[in-house]
Amino acid sequence: MSKKIMLLGSGELGKEFVIAAKRLGQYVIAVDSYNNAPAQQVADEREVINMLDGYALDAIVAKHQPDIIVPEIEAIRTERFYDYEKQGVQVVPSARAANFTMNRKAIRDLAAKELGLKTANYRYATSFEELAGAVKEVGIPCVVKPLMSSSGKGQSTIKSEADIEKAWNYSQSGKRGDLAEVIVEAFVKFETEITLLTVTQKNGVTLFCPPIGHRQERGDYMESWQPCAISPAHVKEAQEIADKVTRALTGAGIWGVEFFLADDGVYFSELSPRPHDTGMVTLAGTQNLSEFELHARAVLGLPIPEIELLKVGASAVVLAEKEGVNPTYTGVEEAIKEPRTDIRIFGKPTTRPYRRMAVTLAYDDVGSDVNAVKQKAIANAKKVKVMS
Repeated sequence: MSKKIMLLGSGELGKEFVIAAKRLGQYVIAVDSYNNAPAQQVADEREVINMLDGYALDAIVAKHQPDIIVPEIEAIRTERFYDYEKQGVQVVPSARAANFTMNRKAIRDLAAKELGLKTANYRYATSFEELAGAVKEVGIPCVVKPLMSSSGKGQSTIKSEADIEKAWNYSQSGKRGDLAEVIVEAFVKFETEITLLTVTQKNGVTLFCPPIGHRQERGDYMESWQPCAISPAHVKEAQEIADKVTRALTGAGIWGVEFFLADDGVYFSELSPRPHDTGMVTLAGTQNLSEFELHARAVLGLPIPEIELLKVGASAVVLAEKEGVNPTYTGVEEAIKEPRTDIRIFGKPTTRPYRRMAVTLAYDDVGSDVNAVKQKAIANAKKVKVMS
């Protein structure tokens, strides 16, 4: 049952997926915009192209003739995926899902307008003037995000009118691709922010991982923990929403569905049709199968009998502080000298301020204090320094 898989985007999430796929006997071509990206270091072959160039994308698909295409990033000419499906290539989770979710406008309109899910009040803007008008409509504070971006790039919070121009300029510097449009969201007063990893299968029921809590800075996650303590009613509501939106998008694979939990219920926030960065906590062995192993099985149509919580765990990010090349790391020994700790260094060949370079992991028995485990992961991340 060996398949040829083409991975589009080869960052740290892609690297763990490749490892999971290789353990299942698959052949992987890792594609990225630069050479020696993390997933390329463990794949069978590599390609370096601009994935926003549809002709270049067509050329490598024709060259390698993959059985399966697995997108890992947003900046891809996803409209080409429909043609690939017509050619008999499996797109993960599906061409429809990839096309919708690579653009915040498509997925938000699907959730709010077509499916009637509860979301923050929102507007769109394609210029500074439109942004100023949108802010007046949704109110201050509000959040501005490019329609296409990742890891919080271009995302900011407007706390006063003086922030509007800065937010527009930052959104344009942090966007991916050539799409200038942004989404403006009213600020939701939430108690908890969670990721519900949702697994859709070719031949099986939809499964849900225990909820993952996370904290963000600059729109990017800083630490995550599993399980996140929320009410059974909120878990059920989140699962129903995740099931509804993934069914509408179609396809098999793992989805990172994000929610705000507020006094008045569960708000749908965002959705990624692939392993989620907050789900790196599953590398601590919190589940019987990590999110990457689940994704590989779902993509290949292999059985997933159950998802079982085995431990409580947490992850915390290690960030670079400046630009550089060929980084080295200090403090690793200190960070993993305690029992039930670990680290994953991604192998990125270059650094820049706030670039995520590694995560520390901590875990303990089910029923242990999750907050204590989280604090251990955070403390260990602070011990690791990126030298470049």
